[in-house]
Amino acid sequence: MTPLVLVHGFMGGSAQWALQAPLAAQRPLICLDLPGYGQNAALDAFDSIEANAVWVLDQLDQRGIDQFFLLGHSMGGMIVQEITRRAPHRVQRLILYATGALGLLPGRFETIEHSIDRAKAEGAARTAKRIAATWFLHREAAAEYPNCSEIAAQTQLSALICGLTAMKHWSGEVALPNISCPTLVLWGDGDRTYPWSQIETLWKTIPDARLAVLPHCAHAVHMERPDLFNALITGFLDTVEATPPAPQLL
Repeated sequence: MTPLVLVHGFMGGSAQWALQAPLAAQRPLICLDLPGYGQNAALDAFDSIEANAVWVLDQLDQRGIDQFFLLGHSMGGMIVQEITRRAPHRVQRLILYATGALGLLPGRFETIEHSIDRAKAEGAARTAKRIAATWFLHREAAAEYPNCSEIAAQTQLSALICGLTAMKHWSGEVALPNISCPTLVLWGDGDRTYPWSQIETLWKTIPDARLAVLPHCAHAVHMERPDLFNALITGFLDTVEATPPAPQLL
């Protein structure tokens, strides 16, 4: 059965997908920790989206996985766009979750340059807790915030800066019309990181895209509304699109 590969975002890790464990009942789940994050926090992080994409493809090659479904969250959404550009024949379905095609993140709660300066001044641990709070509609009061901030705090300062730098210097807009696989664009309407303009661009530019907007959620929908999130993912991956019959000339 085709596996689902989940690629986390900035200051994330594979542990963030714990509430998606029920998805493994339908298909194998592959939850990776990018270099510099989570269980791979000791590895040197990459400072480009392209290098992260190559690393993910290499990991899948090592596991003998040729065809897969692909989900990317936030920065991970940029990485999976790059993977799809490099290996379109391998991606069967694509899920772009709380992400966009512009790495500069216009409309973000603060600019990338400001985040880098604050991280250097405050340190990685404090920065991780502060930024993780912005991912939830109710910030620090959210039930999953402690777990999320703990995972984020594993990120070293060097990896934090590398991640921000990678996003700052990446754009995938020109490649969107070339994404040929069925694509789900998923977004929480309270997201403070990616505004509607980024989501709309993905939805309207990718040829075979459909849209799911979840109300009363922010940037961490998979933690805020896991049951609904999982149901949407399952429904999208399980749906077999019927090919319409060719028109008949009478």
